[in-house]
Amino acid sequence: MGQLMVKLAVPLQHYSDSVVNILAGRRKRKRSLDSSSSSDELKDNETQSPKKKKLLTTTQYIYQALFKEQKNSDIAVMALGKVWNLHKVYLCQSPYFYSMFNGSWKESCQDFVHIKILDERITLEALDAVFGSMYSDEIEIDPKAVISVLATATLFHLDGIIDKCAEVMIESINAETAINYYEAACQYGSVNVKKAAMVWLETNLLCIYPKEERLLRQISVELMTELITSPDLYVMQTEFSLYTLLRTWIYLRLHPLYDPSNPSATTSSTTNDDDRDKVTSGNSNAGDGASLADLIQAYFSNRSEKRSFLATLEGQQFVPAFQALRTQYLTNHHTDLKIVLNDNIIPKDWLHSHVLTHWNSILKVDHLPEEGPQNLDPDVFYKNCMRCGRILLEPGYQKWRWTGFNFGLDLVLVADSRLLSIRRHHRNEHERLLSLQTKRQFMIRTSVTSINSQRQPTFTQRTEVTSLSLEKNQEVTLMLMDTKLVHPLLISVNLLVVMPTSQQFKQHVFSNEEIVNATVPISEIGANCSADGDVTSLQRPVTPTNDITSGERMMTADDSAVCVVPPSPPNVPSLLIFPPTQRAASTTSTVSTASSVGSAVSVSSSASDFV
Repeated sequence: MGQLMVKLAVPLQHYSDSVVNILAGRRKRKRSLDSSSSSDELKDNETQSPKKKKLLTTTQYIYQALFKEQKNSDIAVMALGKVWNLHKVYLCQSPYFYSMFNGSWKESCQDFVHIKILDERITLEALDAVFGSMYSDEIEIDPKAVISVLATATLFHLDGIIDKCAEVMIESINAETAINYYEAACQYGSVNVKKAAMVWLETNLLCIYPKEERLLRQISVELMTELITSPDLYVMQTEFSLYTLLRTWIYLRLHPLYDPSNPSATTSSTTNDDDRDKVTSGNSNAGDGASLADLIQAYFSNRSEKRSFLATLEGQQFVPAFQALRTQYLTNHHTDLKIVLNDNIIPKDWLHSHVLTHWNSILKVDHLPEEGPQNLDPDVFYKNCMRCGRILLEPGYQKWRWTGFNFGLDLVLVADSRLLSIRRHHRNEHERLLSLQTKRQFMIRTSVTSINSQRQPTFTQRTEVTSLSLEKNQEVTLMLMDTKLVHPLLISVNLLVVMPTSQQFKQHVFSNEEIVNATVPISEIGANCSADGDVTSLQRPVTPTNDITSGERMMTADDSAVCVVPPSPPNVPSLLIFPPTQRAASTTSTVSTASSVGSAVSVSSSASDFV
């Protein structure tokens, strides 16, 4: 029985395998038939569907056939030695060519036009790009060639390309392009570019250009004057930093061949033998490996002329820039004053007048309660305010002061999180000459700016001009900084702590050079000034005289230690009415007590200090 079951199982297994194989073969044949039919259908579909071929757009065809291949040209235009075979219908997009071809000009009936290019900024590449833009609806502008394209588009009055150039320039303003962009914007009337370039320069002049001699040299006298005049200039740290920048700028402008890598190759821009000998002597005294600062110091200190540099022929061109400088804030520190006097760039009568008005203000501060500026006209404030600045690299609690004498006010700036505050610091342990007035008035404006990688201002927050009256150790908030302000932050403060005085004497550079040449020390300023500010004769009565009716007491020789300080600076133009002998005799009466005042009131360097 068992053997029978085994015999039956073998055939059944054989038949089951055969059935499986048959069924599998049918499935394979079906799949192959299906796949072959589907491939045939695909081939049929491909043969039936139309072939698609990408053609040139109309604009691309016009640009290629009419401009590049210059087919069917009806006008030949020659400029800068090259000829373009173009078409009047496309050129007439330009008002320049429209008036040429449709007016009474002789070119309207000619098939050849020669355009004389007088602008040196216009290049062949720019001409080709602008002509090509008339055949296309787009133009690629390389920032390196944008000024040339702007000049060409301005010549042909193509407003669309001018606007496109302005966009490219505003986006690419940086240290290398800012000066050229500003000058180009002034030349071609691009208001937006001029404004953007000026804002960039106001923000970065004191941050970038002191170490970039090649770029600093490129700044023209007109641009430098406008920057120094601006109340929005970010002055890092104080006005003396701006003076040192101007001094370097003068040297670089006078020595266009100066190379920082080879200072010994420096030559004067003038061809005068005396000037060349002077430069050579200055360089030898500074040493072969002298830095630029040493060369500048040697150049000005070795000048043979006793007149101030601005009074010389080569210095006259720089007078407007120094007239815009707030020279009254160069006398707030004894070290700064010493350097300025040693350089002899600025006329000494400017400094003498400042010292005199400063001393008069010092006496008023503690003599008249609440004596200080408030609610002045903004223009008056902007022209006379002290400009200070600082960079905050990272967030956190920080406080600092800008050192130098500030008429008895020790003002400390405090940055804490998003708050920017100012405090009237009044502690006896600090070696500072502090005002004893319970309250002190001053005016202030604060600006805070964020910058991107190209040092372009991305966001600026600015307060209004505010009058403050602070008690001793009182602190007030100046600004709650916006969240859009991202570090690093540039902080600029415009500050006015005493009433401004007239500075018309700065308009006269040559009027008082005889006083400059005198050997009278600066400490004798105001020794013989009348109460109304006019310079009087040196002669004084030997015997004391009391005038009961007028209430005035004439000084004797024993009273020489008493200095009568006029309430206002001497009027320099009035010096011109004196005869030469009398004016020379009055020189000692116009010299100042800067050395004594500076040593008494100046306690630290002009850079800002952390508290």
